[in-house]
Amino acid sequence: MTTSTPYHPGERAAQARAGRTERADHAGRSIRDTVPAVAARFLAERRMLVVGAADEDGRVWATQLAGPAGFLRAPDERTVSVAARPAGADPLAGALARPARVGTIALDPAGRRRMRLNGGSVPDGRGGLLLHAAEVVANCPKYIQRRTPLDRPVAGPPRAVAAGPRLTTAQRLAAATADTFFVATTGPDGSVDASHRGGFPGFLEAVAPDRLRWPEYPGNSMFLTLGNLELDPRAGLLLPDWESGGALLVTGEARTDWSEEARQAVPGAERMVELAVTGVVELADATPLTWTDPEYSPANPH
Repeated sequence: MTTSTPYHPGERAAQARAGRTERADHAGRSIRDTVPAVAARFLAERRMLVVGAADEDGRVWATQLAGPAGFLRAPDERTVSVAARPAGADPLAGALARPARVGTIALDPAGRRRMRLNGGSVPDGRGGLLLHAAEVVANCPKYIQRRTPLDRPVAGPPRAVAAGPRLTTAQRLAAATADTFFVATTGPDGSVDASHRGGFPGFLEAVAPDRLRWPEYPGNSMFLTLGNLELDPRAGLLLPDWESGGALLVTGEARTDWSEEARQAVPGAERMVELAVTGVVELADATPLTWTDPEYSPANPH
């Protein structure tokens, strides 16, 4: 980031490569370093927060936190309190037990709204987190499947039911039938970003036990994810199990295929991204929530 642009060199490179520099400059006017009042109200109503960070070994993961409405709160324009923290089975439990750089995204599936907040995180001394805003971004409603949360009173604490370096057959099937996932990446200064991806089931391909691939559909032209990947391939994916409250967490290294051949192979794709999987953790009872069946976004390419 410089005084003349909110973007770092990797983001600028991706924007130029896509021919979207002017659009990115226009979109960049909405990037703030504070939480406006409307965003504070939005956060106070949310039931889930996706958090991306690097673990103690430098691997990037994305995970989810959940709670009742009000578990997210903005006491001032620079701070967000989170009344939750990853449990011991979560690969980010250790990293977020101390100060860390984080990327977060709050999603409202029912209203098809989302908001990113990137910055720093510290434990609050009460089992939660305090987030300090460095970058606040409101995103468009594209590709969000409409869902409504439901409480699971019998939910137990999160626990790992599988872990390994590759995807199992069942995990590959879960990935291949997903309509939503979240991706965390890291910037050149150690900053972290968390973003949302959605489409019809099958848009995320499990091409091998150690390979996932997905299309990049037209977005806001900021290229925050692909800009990070221009400089640092580390990435983490979160695939929520909306029916059971479980989650599949995947880490690895991603590369973007900008070729015309890759783009033409998938309807609606502007480019393709492939993740080389190096670690997988499957959590049961990742959240005390389940969600209603999806109403697919009208923006999803067929």
